[in-house]
Amino acid sequence: MEEGGNAERTPAFLHIKNYLLGEIQAGQWKEGDAIPSEQALAKQFGVSRMTVNRAVRELTDEQILTRVQGSGTYVAQHKYQSTLVEIKSIADEVRMRGHVHRSELHLLERSKASELLAHPFGLKPGHPLFHSVIVHFENDIPIQVEDRWVNPEVAPDYMLQDFSVITPNEYLMAAAPLQGVNYSIEALHPPREIAEMLQIHKDKEACLVLKRRTLSQGQVASVVTMWHPGSRYQFAGSF
Repeated sequence: MEEGGNAERTPAFLHIKNYLLGEIQAGQWKEGDAIPSEQALAKQFGVSRMTVNRAVRELTDEQILTRVQGSGTYVAQHKYQSTLVEIKSIADEVRMRGHVHRSELHLLERSKASELLAHPFGLKPGHPLFHSVIVHFENDIPIQVEDRWVNPEVAPDYMLQDFSVITPNEYLMAAAPLQGVNYSIEALHPPREIAEMLQIHKDKEACLVLKRRTLSQGQVASVVTMWHPGSRYQFAGSF
């Protein structure tokens, strides 16, 4: 039986786990802060160190805490999530977490499809395309560089949009209702310009890179590459 009472009471390890979570959620311990040692927590709650270890271990497995050998246990860096099952606007995802979204437009241009780009669109090289590069922020932290190519035949007003108030995804979902999607994810070291936009070191941090092609009106509507800093982002989904 767990220390702290009978089966009808909250197990001691869960009581400690809830206490640690409550302190983190209340802002008493922030990202990177050390939490009290297992010995100190065992003394505080009057339980064995093994009981404290279970609570800390579960929070570590859930990526709430992180252990550093020979140093201690710290509040883990939060990883912002993106769902793979449903295509959402990143602005909506940020707002759903109670955070503030903003974006910076780095490029908006008319271009022509190279041989490499023409293939995923099913077009001939030289076909007109729209091209945008946007950095998305969550609470002023850059979490995504969106490098998107758009078929003008599907979304002719793309270049007229104010992407400080609407995301490309929000516009395209309205202008070109989704018929299908293909995507892949890989870990890559970013090129210098992407690393600078994400405020990371290009050789010291890998990015999670989502490449996605969306179809609408019987055509490829857009081809987008989205770069996310690996240390503060994760993808999640369920079926």
